[in-house]
Amino acid sequence: MSETVDNKVAVLVLQHPQEQDHALGTAGLLTQTLANAKLAVGLSWRNLGHALGQPVEARDWGVLYLGSAHAAGQGPLVAVDRKGETLPNQEMALSGLEGLVVLDGNWAQAKALWWRNAWLTKLRRFVVVPDGPSLYGNLRKEARPDAVSTLEAVALALSAVEADRAIRARILAPFRKLIAEARAAGVQGGKRDRRRRR
Repeated sequence: MSETVDNKVAVLVLQHPQEQDHALGTAGLLTQTLANAKLAVGLSWRNLGHALGQPVEARDWGVLYLGSAHAAGQGPLVAVDRKGETLPNQEMALSGLEGLVVLDGNWAQAKALWWRNAWLTKLRRFVVVPDGPSLYGNLRKEARPDAVSTLEAVALALSAVEADRAIRARILAPFRKLIAEARAAGVQGGKRDRRRRR
């Protein structure tokens, strides 16, 4: 078992039901790694409190939004408005942030979660701007070159929100191990290489 990472800003992962069976999915690994995280599997919830299982103020939470075009080159975490434009006061956007919601699934699944949960539009919006390609490499095909796993996005976001660069490396450690094990097992493109003997 990997070290537990104490995160001050809570994380709620909303996972599309079709993503939970993916062998190289990272949502479960992320919620096992973080001390203050919850995984909710489904398609829709009445509100943030319903998804979390406790009362909470939506204005104190943000969501990792599905966009990056306007935020490119400004990372690692950029607060945006409803049109996806960068907010002028980034410090104010982060002020008092208690939690982050992240959507887990491929792009189509994440969009489905976004549209089925109108309450997400009441949260502060943040875009993660990766500083490199996903650690998945050729193990899992991404829809866009700037796409990263849920775990990688949260690691980058928390390092920015909590102003702690070390937290990212600690969150990524079990993911690096998972990737190494998958490569050693001959997994390519998310599937086992059948030419290799077991």
